[in-house]
Amino acid sequence: MKKVRLAWVSTHPIQYQAPLLRQIAACPDIDLTALFFSDFSTRSFVDPEFNRKIEWDTPMLEGFRHEFLPGTGSQVGTIKAFEPRVGGLAARLRKSNYDAVLVQGWQHYGMLKAAWLAKRAGLQVLMRCEATDHVASSTGIKGKVREAVVSFLLSNVDQCMAIGSRNREFYLRRGVKPENIGSMPYCVDNDHFRRRAEATDVAALRAQLGLDPQRPVILYASKLMRRKFPDHLLEAYVRLPEPRPYLLYVGDGELKASLEATVSQQKLDGVHFLGFRNQSELPSFYALADIFVLPSINETWGLVVNEAMNAGCAIVTTDQVGSAVDLVADGKNGYVLKPGDIGALSSALQSCLEPQRLPAMQGASRERIRHWGIRENVQGLRVALGLPMLA
Repeated sequence: MKKVRLAWVSTHPIQYQAPLLRQIAACPDIDLTALFFSDFSTRSFVDPEFNRKIEWDTPMLEGFRHEFLPGTGSQVGTIKAFEPRVGGLAARLRKSNYDAVLVQGWQHYGMLKAAWLAKRAGLQVLMRCEATDHVASSTGIKGKVREAVVSFLLSNVDQCMAIGSRNREFYLRRGVKPENIGSMPYCVDNDHFRRRAEATDVAALRAQLGLDPQRPVILYASKLMRRKFPDHLLEAYVRLPEPRPYLLYVGDGELKASLEATVSQQKLDGVHFLGFRNQSELPSFYALADIFVLPSINETWGLVVNEAMNAGCAIVTTDQVGSAVDLVADGKNGYVLKPGDIGALSSALQSCLEPQRLPAMQGASRERIRHWGIRENVQGLRVALGLPMLA
């Protein structure tokens, strides 16, 4: 069997991509090598938005061949447009080494260089990125530079792999033909999150947290930062009629102190701050929740929505969250709102909490996410590479 030799080019190992890379590597007709610019995410690093040091507790390099390219990748703790410096691309992206290259993103100069070198070498060039037009982006000179960079990259790409509807629209608006847009939906490891959620002893976790077994739970699990509006959720929660459900905040960030102060001042005994929780812990909190809320703006996707749906949460989010278009059917598995509308957010929460409505919404979430996972990604990649679909 002749294998397609595929290079996956990414700035650094990402916890959400590792399970996908393992599944691609398991295909008998794909010979995969992941080329990374930096290893910072595999060690302890400071995330300024979480306002703390992070060390992921899930394997990010197991099950697939990988290589860290020479350069300054081991010396940095974050990724910027020109940092880290990276070398070795020209030596690796040759016809003698690979048949195809997938460039994961475009906001580092190395990605543009990789696409240009691969195209020049006669390799098939694929691109998968998160870019959309619904988020706030650069204007003026910076905006023109951004569009010039995107245009240069697209001119060296044979096929764009859309992560969702808004990402597909991003390509179409820049002149990419529909037949040159494939599909690799943005996803998490559904099987992992579903299994871990189902294995959770919810009663024991409620007891551990001191929660009444009969009281519903609303969950926010993300960074406590301004553009995600965790404060709007708190305002909407206060408007709910008594007895209120619990509201759990999982995460850390710049707004934590002010949120805690508000809760203390208003004596909201149903609100709990559970701090940052690592990847292995999150499924249990999704299993505990009835409703998951992400009231953000400027959210290109929002993978926490995928995670929560695997545990059967009803979803309340905004039309500024990229995943809402593809994953949340208004009134069926949750609600999609305009950001900043506190009254609508409170009404949506109250509607989800209705006993005759909530179970159907939870079931609809499970069913929708079942068809938006790693398997669909691998199938989309195989189509782009000219390989037969999996049985």
